[in-house]
Amino acid sequence: MDIYIYTKSGHNVGLEQVRRGSVLYTQLKKSGCDPILCTSDYRASTFAKDLGVQKGVGIDIIGNLPNIMQRSDILIFESDEPSDTMRTFMKDYCTELFEIGVDIPKTIVSNDFFKQGDKSIDKCFFFGDDDYSNLLLNNLCKSKVNIDILMGHYFFLGDEDKLSKYFNTIIDEENYFDTILNTNYLLTSSINAVFESLASGNNPVFFQRSDKDTKDLELIKKYNVPIVCGEDINQIITNFDNIILNYPKTKQLKEVDTTEIIQQIKLALN
Repeated sequence: MDIYIYTKSGHNVGLEQVRRGSVLYTQLKKSGCDPILCTSDYRASTFAKDLGVQKGVGIDIIGNLPNIMQRSDILIFESDEPSDTMRTFMKDYCTELFEIGVDIPKTIVSNDFFKQGDKSIDKCFFFGDDDYSNLLLNNLCKSKVNIDILMGHYFFLGDEDKLSKYFNTIIDEENYFDTILNTNYLLTSSINAVFESLASGNNPVFFQRSDKDTKDLELIKKYNVPIVCGEDINQIITNFDNIILNYPKTKQLKEVDTTEIIQQIKLALN
């Protein structure tokens, strides 16, 4: 019996789910289990190695899981792909089935973020790991904005040169952890980055991208994280600057306790 973690990913999806799945992978590994992380694309499974994932594989879609799993295996997943029929099949196929966002909170982040950053970066903009439709570039104005930008993993070749004309400093994606940890005011459309920032004692501001769904807004509001909007990047940054002038008191983020789920998984393995 094996343990699989499936997280939807891709150049038009991003890596938020992969980041959360990698946290669970690490926790299971530390408990003595030997999980396998499955992603929608090979590039994401390669990326996950930088997050401590030793066993990863790209399988394209969640429907391909039965090609590598055996009946009675254990599955943890985060994806909007399964239909009601597929979910019924998954429950019957797996000994244990857990869904991130249902059984495991989306507020799960690496324990490494639960330490005080040095706030060496005052303001930084993380648009997200993906921008397949060039939404960021298409919404830039002629004037430069006073903020650093953290590059996304799936940004296109040449984007760095284009963006350097509009932002103070271009921060390479390889510096993701240090940037999130040490940024005082983080502007981002990534719910995962919001909670990583909160864990580090920093001050995130969320903005809703027009190409993303709004299902996580209530979770953002639960932690009193301010939400910013605007017609273009200049207006968004201006509204962001106005928010941080009177930044609200946010709810403290606590570490997600997965002890019971891990114990349940280990019991099933025995």
